[in-house]
Amino acid sequence: MHILLTNDDGILAPGIRALWQELSKVFRISVVAPDSEKSASSQAITVHHPIWVDKHPLDNQDICAWRVGGTPTDCVKIALEALLVNDQPDIIVSGINQGSNLGTDVLYSGTVSAAIEGALHGLPSVAMSLDSWQSFDFTAAAKTARKVVETMMNKELPPNTLLNVNVPALPENQLKGIAITKLGIRSYENTFERRQDPRGRTYYWMSGQVSETENAPDSDIVAVKNGKISVTPIHFDLTNYGIMNLLETWEL
Repeated sequence: MHILLTNDDGILAPGIRALWQELSKVFRISVVAPDSEKSASSQAITVHHPIWVDKHPLDNQDICAWRVGGTPTDCVKIALEALLVNDQPDIIVSGINQGSNLGTDVLYSGTVSAAIEGALHGLPSVAMSLDSWQSFDFTAAAKTARKVVETMMNKELPPNTLLNVNVPALPENQLKGIAITKLGIRSYENTFERRQDPRGRTYYWMSGQVSETENAPDSDIVAVKNGKISVTPIHFDLTNYGIMNLLETWEL
């Protein structure tokens, strides 16, 4: 079994290191990841300048690794269509992200978008995130990734579908199991601080915090809040089939 690892926190991030340390115990691993943090890059691809790629040594010399001067989606594209074209992976795992990717956050997430790109190429794909923006032990999340991958070896996801997995920031013995969930709703109270650079040009620095939003009990947000690992199947047909007949009546 050959696994491609990527992320949006960069090839030096502790989350992806925890992944290759755990998964390389039982699987053959390749790493193709951004050269620096590319969080919140969504499904962006690089089209207006070159994408620099070079080999990157890891502490495990048996792992082939490349760092890419591009987005997480670039990483998956270039891995599958150039670097590993004669050695295609069986599964793609993106993460472990430092910070959750819950609810509507998946629309912005580089971690999830890398897994989406894998699914677009017809490969089973998983996005892994830890619900903490602070330094934390990634051991439980890495073991969860291994369990998910080992299960997927004998199962089959529907086409154009990936798994979005979020692990609470708790010691392994305090986790309360796994919940199969739907995406919740996550909103933010954003602020834009107005500043000026040394040349007098105005710019804005965005920050914000999560707003408390009521979510259904079977949502990923509620599951993680209650100490459960959430596993959410995501597909990327964004069509709202329920209102197609309504739009027909509009006589556009």
